Amino acid sequence: MVLSVRQRLPRPGTRKLYYLLKEEFCKQGLQIGRDKLFTLLRHGNLLVPKRKRYTRTTNSKHWMRKYPNRIKGIVVERPEQVWVSDITFIETTDGFNYLHLITDAYSKKIMGYQLSDNMQSHTTLKALDMALANRLYKDELIHHSDRGLQYCSTAYINRLQQNDIGVSMTEQSDPYENAIAERVNGILKDEFGLDENFNNKTLLKDQVNQSIKLYNERRPHLSNHMLTPEQMHLQTSLRPRIWNKKSTETLEGSHAFLPSLPYSKPVNSF
Repeated sequence: MVLSVRQRLPRPGTRKLYYLLKEEFCKQGLQIGRDKLFTLLRHGNLLVPKRKRYTRTTNSKHWMRKYPNRIKGIVVERPEQVWVSDITFIETTDGFNYLHLITDAYSKKIMGYQLSDNMQSHTTLKALDMALANRLYKDELIHHSDRGLQYCSTAYINRLQQNDIGVSMTEQSDPYENAIAERVNGILKDEFGLDENFNNKTLLKDQVNQSIKLYNERRPHLSNHMLTPEQMHLQTSLRPRIWNKKSTETLEGSHAFLPSLPYSKPVNSF
């Protein structure tokens, strides 16, 4: 059952696996709790190791105008209240490629993206245009990013202002000022294999497209009450959970009905 889930979601942790499989455990009469599942994964060498690598993709030492951080202390309560943007690198045998991402801070849904071999502003603008095309709500929206020259460019700022979108930027070099964007980068690399070294650009493009589709539509989020980003984005009644790192208890948010994702048997044998 675990392997069948990982055919689509290669590296989900134990909590998400348990959520996805607990209904099937009950159907088959298997008395397995989350701790027992963790033990089984450990004995079966199926735990997912964390891999941390960091490469700076931001050049904030430029002459263009920089904007203040408008989301500091803000409580995100609805979809498309805040979008966060970032660029992450992907290694290939011919050098780095760059994935330009725009994510909704409420639902964690990737709204727009563009894969390219450059970090130029016209490429970042394509990700923004995709996000604008996918926009569902017309309430007030703030776009938050680092102070990279792509986001400070005249073309990018003009596109935001043309769509009545507020501009917000980090004020320090602290990645926690853009923590949601950084987290999404990590998920795509840690759980969907985008931290590998690709030798085929067509394969890389296909994997990026498939990974983002699976991330948006299949991967449950703890902060989304275990809803997928797509499910969370289509409703407006829940408040995202904020987790205390020490106790892993929620600081805000309430429990809600959680639609279960369908279990499918593996297509291939293992």
